[in-house]
Amino acid sequence: MTPAPLTLSDEQLERYARHIVLKEIGGAGQARLLSADVAVIGAGGIGSPAILYLAAAGVGTIRVIDDDHVALSNLQRQVLFGTDDIGAAKAESAMAAVARLNPDVKLIPINARIDADNAALMLRDADVVLDGCDSFATRLAVADCAQRLRIPLVSAAVGSFEGQLATYRGWESGQPCYRCLVGDPQDAPERNCAETGVIGALTGVMGSLAALEVIRALVPFGADMAGKLLLADLLAMRFRTVSVAKDPRCSACAAELCAN
Repeated sequence: MTPAPLTLSDEQLERYARHIVLKEIGGAGQARLLSADVAVIGAGGIGSPAILYLAAAGVGTIRVIDDDHVALSNLQRQVLFGTDDIGAAKAESAMAAVARLNPDVKLIPINARIDADNAALMLRDADVVLDGCDSFATRLAVADCAQRLRIPLVSAAVGSFEGQLATYRGWESGQPCYRCLVGDPQDAPERNCAETGVIGALTGVMGSLAALEVIRALVPFGADMAGKLLLADLLAMRFRTVSVAKDPRCSACAAELCAN
C-alpha cells in the first residue's frame, strides 16, 4: 500500500466523520483507506453494493474487472445501475456512478474477463481482492493468483436464498486458501442466477458484508475473519460461521511452499 497522507482536508473530515469517530478506524485508518487499492471482480449483484460502499468509505482506488454489459434483468439486484445504463459496459457505468458518489475515489474500469493468463497483471499491486463473480472457473483463477501474489482475498457468493463469505490468506501459517475449501474440481457445473433465480436483496446483504471485510482487511478491527466461512440462509433467516481447515493436500498451498 502506498504511504497514507498525513492530513485530511476539511471536506474529508466532514465526509468521513462517522468513520473518524470510531476508535477502530480514526483519522489514521481513514487515511489508509484513501491510500488503498482494491480490485473488485464482477460488478454484478455482489459487486454493485460492494463498490458503492467501498467508494462511500473512501477507498482511494477501485479496479472493477468485468467484461459484461448492463441488461434489463440485472436491475432487479444490481443497484449500481439504472435503466439508462442498459447496454453500457458495467465497468464504465460503475466509474460514472462512483464519480457521482465520491470525487475522492478513482475507479479504474477494466472491460475484460480475468483468467489464469492475465490475472497476475490485472491484480498486481492490489491491497485486497474482492471476488463476487458468477463463474467458478474465474473464481479459481482469481484465488490462485491472489495466493501467489499474497493478496488477501475476500470471496462472496450467493444462491437463490443462500450466501457465503470468507477471507483467505492461505500463505500464512495455518491459514486456508480458497482451494482448501473447494479442492480441485475438474468439471464443476457452472450455475448462475439466470438458471436458478436469486432474491435481489440477498446480493445486497452479501455485497455489503464483503465490503465490510475489505475494509477490515485494510484497517484491521474486531475479530479476524480469515479462515472462517460465514453462511447465510435467508429462508430460515439464519447466519452461522464455520471454520475452514487448511488442507495438507491442497495443490495451491503446495505450490506456495514450492515457490518459497
